Amino acid sequence: MEQFERKVTKIGNSYGITLPAKLLKQVGLAQGDNVQGEVKDGKIVLRKKEQATLPEGVDAEFMNILNEVITEHDKAFKGLVNR
Repeated sequence: MEQFERKVTKIGNSYGITLPAKLLKQVGLAQGDNVQGEVKDGKIVLRKKEQATLPEGVDAEFMNILNEVITEHDKAFKGLVNR
């Protein structure tokens, strides 16, 4: 495992960490790619977000809106599962 050290920097109202180009190449990431992140066992885990192919006739904008609604109401939806 290759190690590197970076400083957390302020970017607008958020914070960021730069990643070495060599590291991105090793994991198949490039500028503009989307990543997914999660906190697992006290560590930040990042992975490249896989592009889903939409079924014929399904609009990408509709899927974006649906995803926003699901994300916004995630807690309520999960509560319905337990009923």
